[in-house]
Amino acid sequence: MKHIVTKFDKNLIPDLPKVNFEGRIHVVISESEAERAVDFLLSQPILGFDTETKPRFKPGSGMNKVALLQVSTPDTCFLFRLNQIGFPPCIVRLLSDTNVTKVGLSWHDDLMQLHRRADFEAGTFKELQQMVGLIGIKDLSLQKIYANLFGQKISKTQRLTNWEADVLTPSQQIYAATDAWACIQIYNEIMRLYESNDYELEVIPEPEPIVPIEKKPEPKPKEKEAKSPAKPKRRRTYKRKNKKTTDNENIIS
Repeated sequence: MKHIVTKFDKNLIPDLPKVNFEGRIHVVISESEAERAVDFLLSQPILGFDTETKPRFKPGSGMNKVALLQVSTPDTCFLFRLNQIGFPPCIVRLLSDTNVTKVGLSWHDDLMQLHRRADFEAGTFKELQQMVGLIGIKDLSLQKIYANLFGQKISKTQRLTNWEADVLTPSQQIYAATDAWACIQIYNEIMRLYESNDYELEVIPEPEPIVPIEKKPEPKPKEKEAKSPAKPKRRRTYKRKNKKTTDNENIIS
């Protein structure tokens, strides 16, 4: 029986063993290659989808268009370099398909960005952020969901690299393919656990919200009472008394 948790502790992820896509990777740089790739993909029972966009680091500089569309089967992944081939009709055909099971994570956001390149009507997609709720998982990131279900780490070191570079590095190719392939792995495991009920779910309590302590307002300093101006001292006047003469004193000599 598999043990899973409602919320996976992100602090445990760095110590998990790393997982990579180990199948075949094809980088598509022409419309003719894209046609053949789409024909092959639409013959498969399930596909995993993801996109990559060149990051912008300057605030207020806007957002680049999607540079890469990665679509994977369980053992083969195609990397469509949209910044080089544009948005040919075969890509519209792939995204509009309603027959093949197509899986993505936060795919609504990816579709919004893809619509900046061309107008198309999206076909049916399985959204993993909604599906994880079937077995009680509340995490929404690919990395945390994969770690929860498989005990392995999907590296994110290549996420902010240049996806419009002339040539994608091997590390970029593996990173992009892994994200699309991981969507298939997660989908299959969710469906297996949901149908078999072969799991136990540990409920991780939500952290209590931090309530800021209100500071008591500091008392205002008392205003000094204004002293009333001192009254001027009243000056006393004295009358000089006349000196009395005595009998002994001769007034007239």
